[in-house]
Amino acid sequence: MVAGHLQEKNGTYYMVLSYNTTAGKRKTKWISTKLPVKGNKKKAEEMLYETRKTFIPPEEPVEGVLSSEMLFTDFLKMWLAVAKSTIKLTTYSSYAGMVNKTIIPYFEPKKLKLTEISAKDIQQFYLIQLERVSANSVIHYHAVIHRAMKYAVRTDLITANPVDKVDRPKKNAYQGSFYSEDEMQDLFEVARGTKLELPIVLASFYGLRRSEVLGLKWSTIDFQQNTITIQHTLTSCQIDGKLVEVASDTTKTKSSRRTLPLIPQFRDMLLQRWELQEEYKRVCGRCYNRKYLDYICVDEMGNIIKPDYLTDSFSKLLARHGLRHIRFHDLRHTCASLLLKNGVPMKQIQEWLGHSDFSTTANIYAHLDYNSKLNSAQAMMTGMSAALITVG
Repeated sequence: MVAGHLQEKNGTYYMVLSYNTTAGKRKTKWISTKLPVKGNKKKAEEMLYETRKTFIPPEEPVEGVLSSEMLFTDFLKMWLAVAKSTIKLTTYSSYAGMVNKTIIPYFEPKKLKLTEISAKDIQQFYLIQLERVSANSVIHYHAVIHRAMKYAVRTDLITANPVDKVDRPKKNAYQGSFYSEDEMQDLFEVARGTKLELPIVLASFYGLRRSEVLGLKWSTIDFQQNTITIQHTLTSCQIDGKLVEVASDTTKTKSSRRTLPLIPQFRDMLLQRWELQEEYKRVCGRCYNRKYLDYICVDEMGNIIKPDYLTDSFSKLLARHGLRHIRFHDLRHTCASLLLKNGVPMKQIQEWLGHSDFSTTANIYAHLDYNSKLNSAQAMMTGMSAALITVG
């Protein structure tokens, strides 16, 4: 039985309970009897006795241990540590960035416990974030919080996931930028002879993602069968404040792993690049970086072309030569737009780009598929020609 006594406050009896926490700290808890002091002492004493017998001290959070009484922000930090070993490093980096830079700074001043977080609190967070970022960014925050709270339900820290009751914003329709054929010719011209030439050509013709371009290896090029296989990626992310390279023999999705034809022009270009790298190795000797010997996109010293360098240098190249600004990833969109313009069916474009399903390709590029609209118009004209003549 916990210790306790009665205390008068504003003309009412209060029960003051004293107990030890699981961490060994002495705490008190005030509970109102709602009984006026005058004429109710015996009744208040009986209530105090019953309360002391049945009172269960609330669970106190212990550092490093998950608890339903811990602050929501502390829970997010611990959940991140748990999730790190279950997801890709790049995904963890993305989660950590959102949690530490946006979600925790918003909720930390509120001092809400995990069990106190409500759908209203989360909805308000979304509304405030929408004033500064896009709906797509808020959808990412939603996904992170939902996953964290789902873990809290699974580990019996809370009984229900409050995020299930929250309306997430509608996703922004995205339309990527792309270059015309003339603009691509100008780009190839200014890139010729630079470190960016091969990455630009690969991204433009094959529609490769940045990670796929930089992850391309000599061992995946078959000069006998004239094929190029996309099966390795290279990217970078922030882990504990440090920029880390992440090389993986897995692509973004299962469908992203694909084999494409190696056309004569690219075959010749790659063979020339192979000979050039062999010359660099001979000239540089021991100074040549042999860590990336199988990689295609390396500099004169054998150092891998880093993802951020590629992105920044591409933007600077466009600005330096007065070309319209697009992202490096927009070369992938350019590839799709040129395929559509030349009558390639959407299904084949899906396979070329390595999208996981047809709807992904259709949703992104349907607005560019003007040829199919012309075909549809022609079919309607043919089918309704007699009726149109009658109307005329």
